[in-house]
Amino acid sequence: MTGAPSSSGRVAPNEVDLGTQIGSVELEAPVMTAAGTAGHGAELGAYLDLRRLGAVVVKSLAPFPWAGNPAPRLHPTTAGMLNSVGLQGPGVERWIEDDLPGLRRSGARVVASIWGRTVEDFGLAAEQLAAAPTGSITAVEVNVSCPNLEDRNRIFAHDPVSTREVLRVTAAVRVPRWAKLSPNTDRIVEVAEAAVEGGAEALTLANTVLGMAIDVETRRPVLGAGRGGLSGAAIRPVAVRAVYDVHHALPTVPLIGVGGVSHGVDAVEFLLAGASAVQVGTATFADPRAAARVLDELAVWCADHGVAAVRDLVGAAHHG
Repeated sequence: MTGAPSSSGRVAPNEVDLGTQIGSVELEAPVMTAAGTAGHGAELGAYLDLRRLGAVVVKSLAPFPWAGNPAPRLHPTTAGMLNSVGLQGPGVERWIEDDLPGLRRSGARVVASIWGRTVEDFGLAAEQLAAAPTGSITAVEVNVSCPNLEDRNRIFAHDPVSTREVLRVTAAVRVPRWAKLSPNTDRIVEVAEAAVEGGAEALTLANTVLGMAIDVETRRPVLGAGRGGLSGAAIRPVAVRAVYDVHHALPTVPLIGVGGVSHGVDAVEFLLAGASAVQVGTATFADPRAAARVLDELAVWCADHGVAAVRDLVGAAHHG
């Protein structure tokens, strides 16, 4: 049965098949970085061999330079972190010129991430990204978890119609598209269906949970922008639930789990819920080698439990 220990018994960690499939994309490992937590380029290459990871997902890029939100932008919480960076970035064209070459030299598989304030912005970002050298980008993560200025600052991923429209206008990228969805809605399955209808080959679940912190001495919000996004261990149950619910509703759609992955066993939980891969984000701030460590711990867990291939874990919590 899927997810059961291998009939061959115990395997060594280096014998575990870590390969995974995300739609048409084959990855040598099921662990990636998460957008917004590993920079725009090969910054983490000083701490780990980026070629070992499934892919490096870069910080989300708009079709224009964007300064982001006022400081302070980060605030630690009991079991995670609040951030309000505001998607600061150089824009797609500058990224292709300044950062992509270094990533290519590192040997990493690159997943670009794009965002926009409007549907038109997403389309323009996709067109600009299409100018990247052929074969330099493995996939594009379409971050529909950002505010939609055309709809009174609603989040694109809170509305199936907006989500479908954004995915349709990003087809110009000419590589597989993954839609990054928000957990801050009770319509997540409906939105997931709309993303697939719009052309998403896979879904990344999920982005940060809306949050806020107030300084009790100053009686003012801690973050410069007031509100922010909560990430880290505190949101893992929320993200696991999102993966589980979407896999249950759409069992043939590849999913990528993200939210509080800091150990190999966290990756196992997401795989069992239905994800084919995971992304490591907030943990990288405390340990820049976190993604590689999670991958190593995942291999050890599989070996200890007689699991010869990580594919055997995907969706196993839905059986039995």
